[in-house]
Amino acid sequence: MDGLLTIGEVSRRSGVASSALRFYEERRLIESERAGSGHRRYPRAILRRIAFIVFAQKVGLTLAEVGDELAKLPDNRVPARSDWAKISGSWTKRIDERIAELERLRAGLTQCIGCGCLSLQQCQLANPGDRAGRSGAGPRYWIADRGKGKG
Repeated sequence: MDGLLTIGEVSRRSGVASSALRFYEERRLIESERAGSGHRRYPRAILRRIAFIVFAQKVGLTLAEVGDELAKLPDNRVPARSDWAKISGSWTKRIDERIAELERLRAGLTQCIGCGCLSLQQCQLANPGDRAGRSGAGPRYWIADRGKGKG
């Protein structure tokens, strides 16, 4: 078991809490070996896998989606840069969508969110006659049918 890292070492080096590492292991996103004492030991390559998990979550993937992506990696060798590039290449659209949503949110900080409140002077201009309210409850310009009813 030489060269293997303890869960504490992996936590420190990856920046991920030990509890999260155990959770990832329960979800079969990472694997450990057990020492004679039953303590978890990880190969150094696990740090790349954990970095991938963290990055994928920041992109917006669920842990189930992360698991699906990790399943595409080779079992018989340490994943190469090209392996990571292959599975992360499809994320560009997802990132672009998140950027667009964040830009809309930034613009919405000073504009109507389509809540139908009509309590602010600006709402009378951005949502006359509560057109957004006819599309349903809640912030109509920010949920699934965004833009409908926007005047």
